[in-house]
Amino acid sequence: MKKSLVIVESPSKAKTLSKYLGKKYTVMASIGHVRDLPKSKFGVDVEHDFQPQYQVIRGKKKVLDEIKKAGKTADRIYLAPDPDREGEAIAWHIAEELNGAKGKVQRVLFHEITERAVKQAIEHPVPLDLHKVDAQQARRILDRIVGYTISPLLWEKVRRGLSAGRVQSVAVRIICERERAITAFQSVEYWSIAAMLEGNAPPAFDTKLFKWRGADVALASEAAAADVIRALQGVPYAVSQIEKKERRKNPPAPFTTSKLQQEASRKLRFSPKRTMALAQRLYEGVEVGSEGPVGLITYMRTDSTRISPDAQAETTAFVRERFGADYVPTTPNVFKNKKGAQDAHEAIRPTAVTRDPEQLKTLLERDLYNLYTMIWKRFVASQMTPAIMEQTRVDIVAGEGLFRATGAVVLFPGFTTLYTETAEPSPAGARAEEEQDEERRLPALAEGDRLRLHELLPRQHFTQPPPRFTESLLIKELEEQGIGRPSTYAAIISTIQDRKYVAKVEGRLRPTELGVVVNDLLVQHFPEVLNVQFTAHMEEDLDQIEEGNKPWVETVREFYGPFTTYLSKATSEMRNVKREERPTEIECERCHRKLVIKWGRNGRFLACPGYPECKNTKEFREDADGTIVVVPKETETSEVCEKCGSPMVIKTGRFGRFLACSGYPACKTTRSLGTGVTCPKPGCGGQLLEKRTKKGRIFYSCANYPKCDYALWERPLPKPCPQCHAPFVVQKTARGAEPRAHCIAEGCGYEEEEPAA
Repeated sequence: MKKSLVIVESPSKAKTLSKYLGKKYTVMASIGHVRDLPKSKFGVDVEHDFQPQYQVIRGKKKVLDEIKKAGKTADRIYLAPDPDREGEAIAWHIAEELNGAKGKVQRVLFHEITERAVKQAIEHPVPLDLHKVDAQQARRILDRIVGYTISPLLWEKVRRGLSAGRVQSVAVRIICERERAITAFQSVEYWSIAAMLEGNAPPAFDTKLFKWRGADVALASEAAAADVIRALQGVPYAVSQIEKKERRKNPPAPFTTSKLQQEASRKLRFSPKRTMALAQRLYEGVEVGSEGPVGLITYMRTDSTRISPDAQAETTAFVRERFGADYVPTTPNVFKNKKGAQDAHEAIRPTAVTRDPEQLKTLLERDLYNLYTMIWKRFVASQMTPAIMEQTRVDIVAGEGLFRATGAVVLFPGFTTLYTETAEPSPAGARAEEEQDEERRLPALAEGDRLRLHELLPRQHFTQPPPRFTESLLIKELEEQGIGRPSTYAAIISTIQDRKYVAKVEGRLRPTELGVVVNDLLVQHFPEVLNVQFTAHMEEDLDQIEEGNKPWVETVREFYGPFTTYLSKATSEMRNVKREERPTEIECERCHRKLVIKWGRNGRFLACPGYPECKNTKEFREDADGTIVVVPKETETSEVCEKCGSPMVIKTGRFGRFLACSGYPACKTTRSLGTGVTCPKPGCGGQLLEKRTKKGRIFYSCANYPKCDYALWERPLPKPCPQCHAPFVVQKTARGAEPRAHCIAEGCGYEEEEPAA
């Protein structure tokens, strides 16, 4: 009996589909793209309408051969990669490779991996969307033009190994410009005045001076605040007006891709890359006990808030049963899409709202469970009634001043019973005072009430610079500016950090020294390529190609003409950072020349201009006023050398930091850095040390090697497991997630909630 062949891009998706489709179908995975532009050459024929020169990706020939072999005996071939541009391109490339079987090749689209949706899609195949393929092809060629031509220029002018990206470089520019705004910001002092008052019944409550002598409060100094406080002492305080109004807080829309990434960053501390990897697994299917692999959410790359009528009806019934009729809106909640949303897919939602997260808690690994819970709660909450608040505003007259206090009482919790959106943390980690005021409950007061003054409190403030971007704020900025698309945000943020152009420090993104140098060069010589509006317009052009309204070759040609002009000029005029030497007044202690600042593989450093005769180098930092301060290569420690008794110092070598004797070169004793953790092998007692393999990978092993061969890859932390009391835990670092401590004792399974220190 002939079988139908279904081709998807991932093995996990293939496993889920096999369960639903049964024995009449063979499901195979291409494991992503099978063809791409070559790595070793440009691969775009600019003389012939930018025709791409695709080739089979290294390592994919075997996969393709197996697909072709299965295709020869199949009665039908269904191409079922993800329903987006990349998925359409994968399907098209496979179809091109199956040239002899074109008559039986069809496209199927799975917006959710459920039995009903899968079988329905198989029954209603569609033609390949060549407009979508063209849009992907145009993006790939544009990115190749930028990356393949600018990157070698950066190798020549800055250092080897650097790269540029059409969209990623714009993201770096946004971060660099924010950093410059922070550096240029001039903080201004201002003061506010609060009064602690009490009415006829406790408790006392806090109010703020809102008006002074009929105008907004503007106190620029402590002296000005003191003058006002003196004037407010001894005057009567009375309630002049009380205003109460009901406020309705509507539920948030179900998740789009960008909103999912933002909320997962704030609530779960997941990187966008981690969020998308987990969401992909939830979409493709995860093992759910005896059910086997189940697709738990709909397709996770979408900019639409649309919900299918069936899903709305199912959710309405669920809310009525779980929470009661008061939590069900009169008509289903519908949310307006942002301008330019493509609306090809629904919002991200659970495939079955009746599959409560609590039912899955013991079946899913923790991060999958947390992400599914957030998606499930957000979706169910989106179909619930608003929260109703009673907001109170109290105005208090005191001499020539007007004080104001605000508070709120929840009359009906509505959707907040289930879900509340996480606020973006301030740089200081505190909520805004206004937000705290809104949540405060005021005592019973009436107009005309006389109030007793407990104290007047002057408070000093300083205006704050714009905050650095968190990953969630950067996604929001990219979305608002029209840079990238839902499927690209995670890759953009991951790439700029992987390339060392941006670093995440205390949860916020700041440009590295390398990032600033490269950004300045690219902005100067490729102003259009790194222009935010130009890049956003290019995204609109790609959308027009996908809609069939513009030929892809025309879009690429419009870009390529001006770009080659910029490239030609930059090749001859871009400053050569590698060759630059900035003089300093710091003397080389070896040959007494004046050291110069140079640019190297790891950034700027001080070097002797007498190289190669004198190879003296030093690390340095540059203070805000431009002063160059030498950073010592060695850090003193309290440890002493076991051979000569000299102090041990921490040095940095090609394989990282290590302990070395300060008596070098007379004494060449070195030692790996300790972790503070004792080897767990009975009777050993050696310290676990940080070491590196020949290839540079860090591992941790016993100091008593070779007598003791205990070793592990994960960093041991000097604190016992709070669950099983094992002597130490280790630092677990999942790709894209913050590191956490977990226990490796057999049968324990402890993992801490907060990131590991």
